[in-house]
Amino acid sequence: MHSTETKYIFVSGGVLSGLGKGITTASIGFLLQARGYRVTTVKFENYLNVDSGLINPIEHGDPFLCDDGTEADMDMGTYEKFLGKNVYRHNFVTMGQIYTAVINRERNFEYKGEDVEAIPHITDEILERIEIAAEKDNAEIVVIELGGTAGEYQNMLYYEASRILKTVKKAPVVHVHVSYLPTPHHLGEPKTKPTQLSVKFLLSMGIQPDFIVCRGEKAIDVRRRERLAMFCNVDAENVISNPDEETPYAVPQTFEEQGFAQKILKLFGLPDRPVAMEKWTQLLTRVKESKKKTIEVAIVGKYFGTGDYELRDSYAALMDSLDHAGWAEGVTVKTRWVNSEKIEKGKKPEELLKGVAGVIVPIGWGARGVEGMLEAIRFAREQKIPYLGLCYGMQLAVVEYARNVLQLKGANTTECDEATPFPVIHMNPMQEENQKRRAYGGTMRLGRWECKVKEGSLADQSYLAHKGYSDESKKTVWERHRHRYEFNDEFSKALEEKGLIFSGRSTVENLAEIIELPTSVHPFFLGTQYHPEYRSSPLVPHPLFISYIRACINQAGMVK
Repeated sequence: MHSTETKYIFVSGGVLSGLGKGITTASIGFLLQARGYRVTTVKFENYLNVDSGLINPIEHGDPFLCDDGTEADMDMGTYEKFLGKNVYRHNFVTMGQIYTAVINRERNFEYKGEDVEAIPHITDEILERIEIAAEKDNAEIVVIELGGTAGEYQNMLYYEASRILKTVKKAPVVHVHVSYLPTPHHLGEPKTKPTQLSVKFLLSMGIQPDFIVCRGEKAIDVRRRERLAMFCNVDAENVISNPDEETPYAVPQTFEEQGFAQKILKLFGLPDRPVAMEKWTQLLTRVKESKKKTIEVAIVGKYFGTGDYELRDSYAALMDSLDHAGWAEGVTVKTRWVNSEKIEKGKKPEELLKGVAGVIVPIGWGARGVEGMLEAIRFAREQKIPYLGLCYGMQLAVVEYARNVLQLKGANTTECDEATPFPVIHMNPMQEENQKRRAYGGTMRLGRWECKVKEGSLADQSYLAHKGYSDESKKTVWERHRHRYEFNDEFSKALEEKGLIFSGRSTVENLAEIIELPTSVHPFFLGTQYHPEYRSSPLVPHPLFISYIRACINQAGMVK
């Protein structure tokens, strides 16, 4: 392996998905990093997709976009936010990647005629991915999150790899199992049996957990700790309580109060060190203080529903960014989810958007719900409600302006209407061949690209005020992209003559990156082709989101 000094922490989950394994993984990494240890994280996903780019966001949440263009699980965003550093392709692994690599090696005769089997070849590939992450990030400790829950057939080889790493390769491994303790209302007490059964799955695979992290509505008591210790063969002191918090960013503090990091270090034979959490503690104070003031922002989109329920995860990075900026400005941002298809079916924007302090149209694909989004954008522009358009929201703001200000009847994006007489948004020429070949996965304009911002613009003022420039003297920023369609520059002159400002362009291709209206005619009307939400963190909110929330506070008539 990477080094006899490298330590490995596996984080698995039990009972149900969505418990917060990602938060647990990130919190453990945070506490060890805060002690000066070099830490990296790896997420292993069960699905056979090569990445998250082609998965419906309703199905698996909003894919997170990395600097290097990796379209990953949203837990990768959690790692970045907690650890304050970028993650990359080597930090995200799917079973599709593993099988593809092994099959390609077999086809290239790299196994020299061996019988290629799940064990050892798939498990060896899994361990190799951990090795690569450790080397690339020069990590002393690797925290590995195993997707899914214990007992699923899809992820058993991940568990087998962790067992082999500890028992066969004799590497220092700690296993943390995150499980759920439900509290049925008719009983009124947390029940430990689901966790006992989950640990039984682990034991049947030859894995003895070192720690059990207990998720639940409330903190666990001494009796529950003792029962889990007895039936799961875990020291009672290593049963860690993880109750619901008012923010996930409080979890590191909860773990620290129970000495979780110290206990892990003790198992590894590593010394404890002073922990630096001052900025994090200040953040939690700001979160608490922000509860005193609330503003409401409407998100007009179409990826909300799953069956009879609505999901926050469809726009996870956006929701986080609003939280970060709100806390920085001393307010809690409440979101009103507006399904744009309701506007298309006859609901008036003034009814659905009544009383909101701001409107956002986020990422999206395809024609469904677009006409409703356009009506919402028009309403926000004409009523001077702060508007932020993200990727599709920027493109549709251009379409709306072309139709209703420039009077180009039928103006559209060719994504929705290939025969539009005024294709103000068209396919990026580099992507046309990919589209013809139906080569969708990983073929968009992805990852980190440089943008030059127009001096004196609203975007410029935002980046200046909140120290967001990569190079202030050159007015350049590096932002993350995930799209196929671009603004059609043939229409730039006509739109500019009618007041639309193109305040940001890519330094390489001169593509439109930011559009806005002058603050003399609208308090805040701005759209970005890139995704600022993927670069926001709780300690460093994105400058554009801070400026947007400040405009919303003014709209609501609040004094900061």
